[in-house]
Amino acid sequence: MIEDLNIGESHSNFDIKDFIFKVIGHWKLILVSVAIAFGIAYYSNARKQNVYALDSLISVENDQNPFFTANTSISFNWGGVTSKVQTVITTLKTRTHNEIVVDSLQYYVQYLIEGKYRKNDIYSQAPFIFEVDKLKPQVLGKPISIRFISEDQFEITANFETERGTGQIYESKEKLQVLLPQGEFKKVYKLGDPINSTFLNGSVQLRGFSPVKVGQTYFINFLNFDTVVNGFKNGLNVRPNSKGSSILILRLTGTNKAKIVDYLNTTVEILERTQLERKNLYATNTIRFIDSSLQAVSTNLKAVENEMNNFRAQNKLFNVDEESGRISETLGNYESQKTQIDSKIAYLNSLQNYLETKTDYTKIAAPTSVGIDEMNIVTSVQRIIDLSVTRQKLEYTIKENSPQFRNIDRQIDAEKSVLLETLKETKKTFGFQLNSLNKTINTLGAKLSELPKDQQEFLKIQRRFNISEEVYNVFQTKKSEAEVVKAANVSDINVIDNAKDIGGGLIGPNKRLNYLIALFAGVLIPLMIIIVVTFLDNNIHTVTEIERLSKIPVLGIIGKYKSEGSLAVYNNPKSAIAEAFRAIRSSLKFIYKSQKVKGPKTVLVTSSISGEGKTFCSINIATVFALTEKKTVLVGLDLRKPKISKDFDVTNDVGVVDYLIGARSLGDVVQKTHIENLDLILSGSVPPNPSELLMSEKMDALIEELKQTYDIIVLDTPPLGLVTDAIELVEYADATIYMIRQNYSKKDMLTVINDKYKKGEVKNISFVLNYYAHKKRQGYGYGYGYGYGYGYHDNEEDNRSIFKRVLSFFKRKS
Repeated sequence: MIEDLNIGESHSNFDIKDFIFKVIGHWKLILVSVAIAFGIAYYSNARKQNVYALDSLISVENDQNPFFTANTSISFNWGGVTSKVQTVITTLKTRTHNEIVVDSLQYYVQYLIEGKYRKNDIYSQAPFIFEVDKLKPQVLGKPISIRFISEDQFEITANFETERGTGQIYESKEKLQVLLPQGEFKKVYKLGDPINSTFLNGSVQLRGFSPVKVGQTYFINFLNFDTVVNGFKNGLNVRPNSKGSSILILRLTGTNKAKIVDYLNTTVEILERTQLERKNLYATNTIRFIDSSLQAVSTNLKAVENEMNNFRAQNKLFNVDEESGRISETLGNYESQKTQIDSKIAYLNSLQNYLETKTDYTKIAAPTSVGIDEMNIVTSVQRIIDLSVTRQKLEYTIKENSPQFRNIDRQIDAEKSVLLETLKETKKTFGFQLNSLNKTINTLGAKLSELPKDQQEFLKIQRRFNISEEVYNVFQTKKSEAEVVKAANVSDINVIDNAKDIGGGLIGPNKRLNYLIALFAGVLIPLMIIIVVTFLDNNIHTVTEIERLSKIPVLGIIGKYKSEGSLAVYNNPKSAIAEAFRAIRSSLKFIYKSQKVKGPKTVLVTSSISGEGKTFCSINIATVFALTEKKTVLVGLDLRKPKISKDFDVTNDVGVVDYLIGARSLGDVVQKTHIENLDLILSGSVPPNPSELLMSEKMDALIEELKQTYDIIVLDTPPLGLVTDAIELVEYADATIYMIRQNYSKKDMLTVINDKYKKGEVKNISFVLNYYAHKKRQGYGYGYGYGYGYGYHDNEEDNRSIFKRVLSFFKRKS
């Protein structure tokens, strides 16, 4: 039978129903928490600036120059579309590009107006523009007031707390310390007047035809150029419209939509311009090279022309015979070819020297500018320039020793090695051609040597003139081709959709989300507090908890008793608490009957620790039996901490101890009380060995003598959780009552009695829940077992203020 008495130790101590009632019971706390959270969310939404996001759409195409032919191979091809897209994305995120955009828009100057919570950036809505003197410093981070006192006059006001501040010269981006005027600075200026001070330099101009509001105060604030650039650089988001797409979406967020629109559109305009300049780089280098060569060729042509005219005038020579003229013309053609080859060899030598001594390969002229059409050379030069430009772009976003730089350098070195070998072989080929031409020229020259000296000299000058003229014409043709290519080039950046403020674009603050978070936090925080308190709370609160923690039945429930003393039944016989003890009396009778106890009955009252109402219950159980005309004796066996005497207004001079040590007889230790049929045996003086006395044979004799005189014997014993005396006394009890006090007794204290009950060391034991006050959030729980008691709840509990309830709660916890 004992094995069937599982105490339920494996059962969970968490009651979801009880927890739900606790949560519902704290609805006011949750409501206040939600209200506070909503207040914070409202305050946050009101103070935060609106954040907008706007987009711009561009495409990266591979627009081929319509004038590009095999004869005008001066166009610079900088990679396929995929490579271009990545290059454009990288360019838009570089510091150099964003510096150009910020500088062109002068976003380092803020135009502000005082708002409800902060100074708001009004940007282009300001009726004036501050023309910054970029050669002089402007103080950073110190808003300067501008108030118009008339349509063409304004007053500048500034207050500085320190003698020095940080200024910046926007031309060089240099930062330096500037002196600040002490106290209030105030000065009147006219529109357009130069402003020269230690902290502000420039002039104020009206913005178009915007009218000024007289008396309105504006503020200008100068920002660190590098900080502004870094903010836009990091804030600009560039991504393909889809994977592998050549369409790019540019997105920028900020608090001023007009600023976002201008920045997106300007960044695209500058991108178009820089990419077109890059695309024209090859043609530009070629034109620069031809211009530098044309000057020398033109000078030489004029000199030869003058020499020929002078020779004719001096020698009266205007024509030669037909055969000599034919030979001279042929010789001139060969000499022209020789000049072209010499020019090509000179270019190749120059290119070789450039590759071997320089590191910036973006300024190489096109080989076609001197008539070199070998595709190996042309392609290699284009490839080297392309890689060099790509490397320059990456210098602003990637560290010098990064793998990307090393990879590009390896490609440039490999391409350069191949090109240098090609140059050597090409120069050898040109050398062979030159030798052959020299032989032919010498042969033809020998034929002309038979002519008279003046004719020979004239033909020589004429050939030099023809050669110079042909070279000049070739250079002019190449220059024209390069200029046509450059003029016909179009940017590979096409704007599909410019940024524009058409309303909307608001992305923050997300007011709905903030309120949702506030609701969630407002409920979650008190809920977490309740959960933590619930799991840390080790006190017993309800009958349901007792039933969950133990298989020992609950005999009854006793409400709070707030009157003086412990004679609750005697002093208030019609109270709810008196009815509760009568119910316990009925339950005890049922136990005695079911156990077939005949004659005198004993009931033992114990608890886990002191303060749980053990003595209070003993006195009132004894009283309730005495009122039924049963001869009852209350025996105080708590020898260490006796309390019964003060409730009956008697002294504790003699008692059980005196009987057990043989100093007094039973008649000497029994005391009459003012309650009819109720006698009292106190504990007596505190002995040094209480356990040994209670375990002595005299204790058996005491119980036997009492049974001969009394119908009901109530034993008030020591707490079972502190000493073992009560366990030794259980053998004398026909029924045992184990007291539990609501919000006081600890859950883990039931472990001891559960263990003893499981082992069969205690029998016929029942719990009584004492000092019970029913609360709505605890649900309704009645005691089971052999009967039930009536709970008692003082209405004063409901009338207490929340503060007093909280204070009372913490007092109980302490």
